[in-house]
Amino acid sequence: MKLGAHVSVAGGLENGPPAAKAIGADVMQIFTRNQRQWAAKPVSDEEAVAFREAVARDKIGCVMSHASYLLNLAAPTAAARRKSSKAFREELARCAKLGVQLLNFHPGAHLGGGDAKAIAFVAECLREAIESNPDATGVKLVIENTAGQGSCIGHKWEHLSELLEKTGNLERLGICLDTQHSFAAGYDVKTEEGFEAAIAEFDRRVGLEHVCAFHLNDSKVELGRAVDRHEDLGAGAIGFPFFARLMQDRRFADLPGFLETPGGPPAWKRAIARLRRGSAKR
Repeated sequence: MKLGAHVSVAGGLENGPPAAKAIGADVMQIFTRNQRQWAAKPVSDEEAVAFREAVARDKIGCVMSHASYLLNLAAPTAAARRKSSKAFREELARCAKLGVQLLNFHPGAHLGGGDAKAIAFVAECLREAIESNPDATGVKLVIENTAGQGSCIGHKWEHLSELLEKTGNLERLGICLDTQHSFAAGYDVKTEEGFEAAIAEFDRRVGLEHVCAFHLNDSKVELGRAVDRHEDLGAGAIGFPFFARLMQDRRFADLPGFLETPGGPPAWKRAIARLRRGSAKR
């Protein structure tokens, strides 16, 4: 697996690649904009060139953008959905200009509207984004599984399957499996047997061919607690042995894995080195 983390781009997008290089990363995840605000200044030609040059210089093999947490493509009201959908389309255009390969997003929360309607709403927004950005074919839209907190959808494998099916354009879509979210949603990835059972069910319902990235996070909460709380690798309820096994899984050998753990760059650097050492021993 190619390893990286969600790095800071403070001071300019071109600062992301050196931040990734400093922790020994092969890949990186970033916010291309302030994720706490709806409005964002468009990416200038100069910014795009500087970012692309930095990615090439620091040999970052894959870049994934994480869409704003403000977005809720599953919102039951049309006005809220339109606002989120517009921001999502703008983010897709930003990724295309920057040469970002993957655009990761949370599918959203139904807020009482029910899973079925929410899934249909998200699929509609994804189709609109794809159709309205014909020049963004190099960017894959990546649905992240969720922990099941509140009314969020995406915590069941069947939700992910339905999102893919209802959206269509499967060559433009992928799945990012977050290890903490999976565990909190009730999939016992901690044990080898539990992980194999969860992955076998995922393959039956969704298809392993749709997995294009991992979020590598340990968990502050126990199995099935339905709470999104990340912990540093080896310091949580999942434990480091799982991540060492995942690194050896040939089914995911060339996929990017991004750390989103609370320890920040020092912890990420240690975790990446430890994962690679474990890989070399087996």
